[in-house]
Amino acid sequence: MPTHLNPPSHAPAPLPTDPQTLADIQHVLEHGFVILPSLLSPSVVAACNAELARLSGSTPSRGRNSFEGVATVRIYALLNKSRIFDELVVLPRVLALNEYFLSPGYAISAMHSIEIGAGERAQGLHHDDMFCDLSRPRRALGTAVVVALDGFGVENGATRIVAGSHKWGGRVPRGGDEVVSVECEAGSVVYFLGTTWHGGGENRSGRPRRSVTVQYCQPWVRPIENQFLAVDPRKLDEIPERIVDMMGYKVHKPFIGYVDGLSPRTAAKRMVQWLQKPADCNPPSFAHRGDVEEKSKL
Repeated sequence: MPTHLNPPSHAPAPLPTDPQTLADIQHVLEHGFVILPSLLSPSVVAACNAELARLSGSTPSRGRNSFEGVATVRIYALLNKSRIFDELVVLPRVLALNEYFLSPGYAISAMHSIEIGAGERAQGLHHDDMFCDLSRPRRALGTAVVVALDGFGVENGATRIVAGSHKWGGRVPRGGDEVVSVECEAGSVVYFLGTTWHGGGENRSGRPRRSVTVQYCQPWVRPIENQFLAVDPRKLDEIPERIVDMMGYKVHKPFIGYVDGLSPRTAAKRMVQWLQKPADCNPPSFAHRGDVEEKSKL
């Protein structure tokens, strides 16, 4: 395999035989992002927009700083607030990319909607791996998608991406760097690496534009949003199992994420029980004793 197709600082991963997935991977490796057109049907886009309108209500909260966007509405913890958006987490073409760029067992790092309001200024350029102090260039610690629920254009705040910036060392964007406004139709998805510099664009259109972002991370990285506290554990049975696993409720081999010798899913049920009665000041030493099922899971 040509060395220029390998993710930085990562042992070569086998390239897929599917021509569409291969083309997507090659574009990401070269540019740091790829536009995946028309992944959502018009009916799904309409359902997502209607649900965001319902959740926003008549007096939505705006951003608290320039990064969130003072004219931007963000609804965090979408997995706790509606099942309408579950499909956006497990889009097959996106997961195929994740299987190349992330390790098995990768997790959801964050998920929220972004409605950039009319008159919003451009967001500062950043990359999602900025929390990490490991030197660059390196393998991305995560990936992200922006799902366009309105058409993206230069006038309404299309996401801006600094093409090729995932290959950079420690430098920051400057004049002369290629900044791409990712124009696409509603229902399309923009996929990029956590090492790629990007930011929301200025909205000069006079009307808001909606999107949903889903961020994924390596299984050994602490997620940006704590899914255990963001989503009511009593709702886990309502959520598709694949998504629950990505929320951190599956032990990553060999044993990352266990709880008192239990699987995190069982521990969540125990937490619900705990909160319904006074704290046990003398809990059992061996929570899993006699529980054959739990032993087999771990």
